[in-house]
Amino acid sequence: MFLVWLKFLICAVIVVISGTKLSKYGDAIAEKTSLTGAWVGLLLLATVTSMPEMVTGVSSVAVVHIPDLAVGTVFGSNLFNLLIIALLDIQYRSAPLLSMASKLHIISAGLCMLIIAIAGLGIFLSNEVDYLNIGWYSVFSLLLLASYFVSLRVIFRYEQAEIFDSVVIEVESKRYADTSLRRTCLSFVVAALLIVGAGIWMAMIGDEIADVTGWEASFVGSMFLAIISSLPELTVCTAALRLGAIDMAIADIFGSNMFNTGIIIAVSDLFYWESDLMSSSSVSLAIAAGVTVAMTGVIIGGLLCRSRRKVFRLMSWEVPALVALYVLGVYILFTC
Repeated sequence: MFLVWLKFLICAVIVVISGTKLSKYGDAIAEKTSLTGAWVGLLLLATVTSMPEMVTGVSSVAVVHIPDLAVGTVFGSNLFNLLIIALLDIQYRSAPLLSMASKLHIISAGLCMLIIAIAGLGIFLSNEVDYLNIGWYSVFSLLLLASYFVSLRVIFRYEQAEIFDSVVIEVESKRYADTSLRRTCLSFVVAALLIVGAGIWMAMIGDEIADVTGWEASFVGSMFLAIISSLPELTVCTAALRLGAIDMAIADIFGSNMFNTGIIIAVSDLFYWESDLMSSSSVSLAIAAGVTVAMTGVIIGGLLCRSRRKVFRLMSWEVPALVALYVLGVYILFTC
């Protein structure tokens, strides 16, 4: 068992180092191109950091044939991702984290809520009504795919329409003036490959740990896999916060949840040939989706309220609300 945990530790170190570099190069790309930090986080970082969840989801239905594990890991990861915002707020001592973020995140958060709600509604209705599928593939999976790409288009148009202070951009652009865009992009790709490889390896090690500890078929095992598959998001977001790239960190969270729900569930459904994934998933997972929507709503509230002070100078009001909802969501996943 010692060797298994040693491999896990080595893998975690690789994730932390490559995730830190990934945030730095993503921040540099945002400054050297017309892309904003929020867009880099939403699309580039989110896609990279969600690859472990993709592997876990597809293997859950294609190898072990447990649809609840695939969907449960997605929702468990989504819940933990939103909890990361609470953790970031505690780390950020200057002011409430969400008060320092762009209000444009309200749009991505709202679209993220929509995608997760479609998944939850699809699970609920597919368990109540027959023939909501094409062959073995659910029509709701098609809706998830469509809503994901439409959401990216909507967010991109809003991002391009946003007017930034040219003086601030000019000052910030000097941070990475010594490195060319080509070299920055190449370094980003290398860091991305490292974190994807380490993340996938970590998911495999997680399966091995769950097996040797007897967690493989338990709630502990599924939540353990959900948390370790979100380690890249935690690492990247923490590194982005230290760089002062708050918008990139928050965008990575929403982008990861959108990708998890809109792409991973739809792709997993494609590989689950026994039936459609929605009708084969437990109805309680639809409730877990509702909790995820509620957590996203709390974050939208924080973006709208723009609180000036923290409670006891430690945390924003959103933190206890997010923690309470996370515990509720974990309990629902435990009962499914």
